[in-house]
Amino acid sequence: MTNVLLLTGPNLSQLGVRQPEIYGSETLDQLVDRLTLHAKSLGLTLQHVGSEAEADLVSAVHAARTTTSAIVINPGALTHYGWSIGDALAGYPGYKVEVHLTNVLTREHWRHTSTVGPYVNATIIGFGGDGFVMALDAVARQLAPSP
Repeated sequence: MTNVLLLTGPNLSQLGVRQPEIYGSETLDQLVDRLTLHAKSLGLTLQHVGSEAEADLVSAVHAARTTTSAIVINPGALTHYGWSIGDALAGYPGYKVEVHLTNVLTREHWRHTSTVGPYVNATIIGFGGDGFVMALDAVARQLAPSP
C-alpha cells in the first residue's frame, strides 16, 4: 500500500463546532474516518497528523520524506503566514496537494496568499470535506503505475 500523510493545521480541530455555516458540521474525527476509508478503497494508507503548532507540521513533513509517497495538507491559518511549512514542503520529494474547505479567494483579502501554494502539485478549494476526497483521488491517479 502507498502511504499518504494528511496534515491539518490550527483550528481544524474545531470543525463541526466553529462556524458550521462556513466550515460545515462534519468534525475533524468524522472527516479523518471518512478519508481513511476512502484511502483504503484506493489502495492507500492514510496517516493523520493534526496540530495547532507550526513546528509540529514542519516536523511531520520532514519525517514523511522516507515514509510516505504523498502529502495532503490544509495548514489552516498557517497557510497565510507559515513560511516554514512551505520550506519543508519544498524539500519533500513526493506528490503534494493543498486543500481548503472554503473558497479562500472569495473571502478576506489576507486569505488570498498561500505560503505552501508554490510548493505543491495542486490546490483544491471550496468543496468542503469532499476536497480531501478529491485530493486522495488525485494522489491515487498520480502515483498509479503507468500502463
